[in-house]
Amino acid sequence: MEELNKEFSQKAKEDLVLVDRAKAGDELAFAALLKRYKDSIYYLLLKMVNNPADADDLTIEAFGKAFRNINKYSPSYAFSTWLFKIASNNCIDFIRKNKGREYSFQANSEDISQTESNGTSAHIQIESSHPKPDELMIMREKSDALKAVVKELKPRYKRLVELRYFKEFSYEEIAKELNIPLGTVKAQLFRARELLFNILKDKRQNF
Repeated sequence: MEELNKEFSQKAKEDLVLVDRAKAGDELAFAALLKRYKDSIYYLLLKMVNNPADADDLTIEAFGKAFRNINKYSPSYAFSTWLFKIASNNCIDFIRKNKGREYSFQANSEDISQTESNGTSAHIQIESSHPKPDELMIMREKSDALKAVVKELKPRYKRLVELRYFKEFSYEEIAKELNIPLGTVKAQLFRARELLFNILKDKRQNF
């Protein structure tokens, strides 16, 4: 285990133990870190964007980035400090990129429709209806560890992930089951999948 900073609080010391386990590929350690900080990260981001849906998405992104770069974390400062910095910086980037823009998810399209403040529009393709390699990895990984991570997601993400990756519903079936637009299903799964895929990828790279 990496050397502990003597000034660390007890919680910070416990975090470092979890980080060491995560670096070794232990998904349960990722789940524990997610459980510890997901609410705090969410409320921080909610204050910054003042939009619950965006705060949810940005929370998923923050943990995805942190877990993907877990080996870059240095114990010279608390894990929570590092995590909150990642979350806040990512949120600042989001605010800058989306200033003056409005996004709408098209129910019958595989694109996100993006409208600029000057009235022009563009489309960003986010998903296809067919499973990609990263989706297939998640679908094949039915371990208790992955389920522990999924359990800590926000309810709307949790239900989507369960239907898509455990029950293997199609996007269309999920949209019908939850009575939400197809574009919304794709966009939200895109966010949640980043976190899940990176945890699985990190695990395989460490073994």
